[in-house]
Amino acid sequence: MNHKPALRGGLLALLAATLFGLSTPLVQRFGQGLGAFSTAALLYAGATFVALWMRQPVELEAKLQRSDLPRLLAMAGFGAVIGPVALAWGLQRTSGTSASLMLTLEALFTVVLAWRLYGESMDKRVATAMLLLTAGGTALVADQGLAGNTPLLGLLAVLAATAAWGLDNTLSRGVADRDPAQVVIVKSALGASASTVLALIFGESLSSWTSALALFAVGALGYGLSLRFYLLAQRAFGAARTGSVFAFAPFIGAMGAFAFGDRSMGWTMLAAGALMLAGVALHLIESHSHPHTHEVLEHEHAHSHDPKQADGHHMHTHDVLSTGSHSHPHKHEPMQHAHPHVPDVHHGHAH
Repeated sequence: MNHKPALRGGLLALLAATLFGLSTPLVQRFGQGLGAFSTAALLYAGATFVALWMRQPVELEAKLQRSDLPRLLAMAGFGAVIGPVALAWGLQRTSGTSASLMLTLEALFTVVLAWRLYGESMDKRVATAMLLLTAGGTALVADQGLAGNTPLLGLLAVLAATAAWGLDNTLSRGVADRDPAQVVIVKSALGASASTVLALIFGESLSSWTSALALFAVGALGYGLSLRFYLLAQRAFGAARTGSVFAFAPFIGAMGAFAFGDRSMGWTMLAAGALMLAGVALHLIESHSHPHTHEVLEHEHAHSHDPKQADGHHMHTHDVLSTGSHSHPHKHEPMQHAHPHVPDVHHGHAH
């Protein structure tokens, strides 16, 4: 039994946040002179490439189903078209630091939607962590606003991107137990295709192949690989907690912007970063345990019977015992027990 389920999910979410956070100043650096639709198309073309490259054998993960298509279309629309297009447009009209900090609000949209739609539990530790992360992000945005370095239209566009990605994050919880590579491939390919068509309609052109290749690489790591880690974090950690830890991405983006020469950072930013670090730390050490009952459940997702990896919920047998992680439809019988857990696919009970 894994006695620290929050640690794995938290680290995966932190890794996703790091990759995405660093992508924001890079998109601003290499996206100058490019249209917003062209930028979005290049980013998600890179994401599609890395997902195809990292795809695992089909028997290791649950396949996407035809019924997942409406959700994937919505994810592609909000997360791979509206979100990156709004961000690319806004980045050309505000500072990289300001835009990175505004992305903090993505976590608020995600957390509220996950709480309302999935009923994910929020104990005092989680609530405190979210308050720390929100306080840090609010302080960062306020600091930039008082400094007069925040052109309004650019920030409003970035705000629209955060709302779109908040919806995308919440929708992705419904396919977090599917093969993450398949999810990234379908979402990214749909987003790249739609953005390419729109770029052609609006007559956008590439400023240079160097910028195009750079954005392709940024998309591969900051959007494709980051999304893969984000989905795995949601699987282990729940949508709200993943979104909350992911709120650290703006601070990482602001530090990246500073490294590229943006000198709008001051002591307030450092203090806010400390608040956000404290919030992430609270998530990583979370330990939530109490007696709970599991009802009958039939589903499919990757799991293992290895005693070192088993989670205590997959006690079913096979004619030939499978070794390592594998996926197939299986049934959970009713059971009652107590152990540390988070709002994953097996722990959606009310509190």
